[in-house]
Amino acid sequence: MNWEQLLSNQRLGKKPIEHELSRSAFEQDYDRIIFSHPFRRLQDKTQVHPLPEYDFVHNRLTHSLEVSSVGRSLGKKVGEVILQRHAELANKFSFHDFGAIVAAASLAHDIGNPPFGHSGEDAISEFFKFHPFGKSFQTQVSDWEWQDLTNFEGNAQGFRILNKNRYQGLKLTFATLAAFSKYPRKSLLPEAHKSKRSQKKYGFFQSEKEVFSTIAENVGLISRGDAVWSRHPLTFLVEAADDICYQLIDLEDGCRLGLVSYDDTVELFAGILKDRFNKEKLESITSIDERIGTLRAMAIGVLIEQAVNLFLDNEKDILCGEFDVALADAIPSTPVLNNISDISIKQIYRCRQVMETETAGFEVLPGLLETFTQAVCGDDGSKKSKAISGLMPPEIKEEVQGAETVYEKLMACIDFISGLTDTHAISLYRKLKGISLPNS
Repeated sequence: MNWEQLLSNQRLGKKPIEHELSRSAFEQDYDRIIFSHPFRRLQDKTQVHPLPEYDFVHNRLTHSLEVSSVGRSLGKKVGEVILQRHAELANKFSFHDFGAIVAAASLAHDIGNPPFGHSGEDAISEFFKFHPFGKSFQTQVSDWEWQDLTNFEGNAQGFRILNKNRYQGLKLTFATLAAFSKYPRKSLLPEAHKSKRSQKKYGFFQSEKEVFSTIAENVGLISRGDAVWSRHPLTFLVEAADDICYQLIDLEDGCRLGLVSYDDTVELFAGILKDRFNKEKLESITSIDERIGTLRAMAIGVLIEQAVNLFLDNEKDILCGEFDVALADAIPSTPVLNNISDISIKQIYRCRQVMETETAGFEVLPGLLETFTQAVCGDDGSKKSKAISGLMPPEIKEEVQGAETVYEKLMACIDFISGLTDTHAISLYRKLKGISLPNS
């Protein structure tokens, strides 16, 4: 792979344009995402702690903004050195371009997540795996399509959203879309081929295979076989930004909610800071929240530095597609991050409130899927089906009406339900089940 091709500002269905340094196409990508409706919905989607009562506990939107900020720093620092190493790029690109691509891709990294966090993905998958009506579709779709349905993936849904025709403002550059794609492969892949980090999950549905293929060819990703490619190098930075933020900020939230002790939290942050940790200076800060916030900010700085160094040390292997591990899994602070992960799993992700909301998601989402897929695919012509279909947004109804296959109809239903916020999903479920009625 080569950097000039990887930094393509081509947009789907558009002619190539000359790169501008004043306000690049990559900066326009960022603006298009942040003003989009799918991005705004993240403000009411679970990060870890559901529908928080506390304004300092993160949701998907605040998390995405923070990941984007860290991603921009990673991209700019890497870009500065890349431009020094590759003099031929200096007249065409700025280190700000690297930062803008990573920032935009990071901003969108969770845009495909359904309500109720990762449990929402499992709830959608299990509807098709185990629910009698959901299972009935297996004979009506291809093997690849069935794999998409029974292993719903937020990353693939995000790629689908970013390339939907109805979102006219989201015709992003190929560089940003490729950097967004952490798992550049299809869903239907033998287990033996899933050993690499970039193939751990999948990044696009069967419905978007041609779009992804066009992007991969344009930016020069290395083909690994049928609908499988190497990662775009900047994807490693997007992934690192996410890893850094969710590890440290989930810990910060856990401490503030009393799920992790203050002393344990300070010790973990100190393990990252090492000789930069100054206990006396820390204790001069009166507010405990400010202390934790200060440690978190300093720790993020250290992890950015370590991730940048690892990326630059392995630039050649990354461009050849031979480097395939998460940066956060191979930096000096990895042992501490692993400790944070272990504590988070035991004390934060499995706390009662989180588990209660996950359980609710397994009831709400399959319930909505059953109702809407029956209305859309049942073809019984009943007044009930027509009434339920009428609850779908106009663009979804239009997509259903234009669908030529059962798979396309099901994906339209999933678009609608996975796009709901937590609050909207619960409210709609209660109304459909007669638990509550609209205000008169």
